[in-house]
Amino acid sequence: MSYKITRKDESYTYEAKGHFDVRTTRLHDPKDVNRGGITMGLSHFLPGGGCEFGSNPKESVYYIIEGQMELKVEGDNGLESTTTLFAGDSFHCGPDTKKSVVNNGTVSSQMLVVLITPSEA
Repeated sequence: MSYKITRKDESYTYEAKGHFDVRTTRLHDPKDVNRGGITMGLSHFLPGGGCEFGSNPKESVYYIIEGQMELKVEGDNGLESTTTLFAGDSFHCGPDTKKSVVNNGTVSSQMLVVLITPSEA
């Protein structure tokens, strides 16, 4: 299939390893379009909810739709830095980047997550 439309009632929830106090919703899987490499989901984090510090083998893009998320990321020098992302902010990192996010606000946060599988050269 060369394209896929996901209607709002067609997404599904799943358990994401290392996540807590969150409802993860899958919108698109790589298998949806030809030999695609994109996964997209919408995560709903309760106050205090988040994802443990760690990495995955995919390129990642986070976009904060609503609320705020504290982002901790390990730099090339091995040092960690922390910042807060607010609605309208985004974060992009390469594969195997160590990071975590936590909703440090007082209301639920919504974060669009796009994961890109590296192409095999």
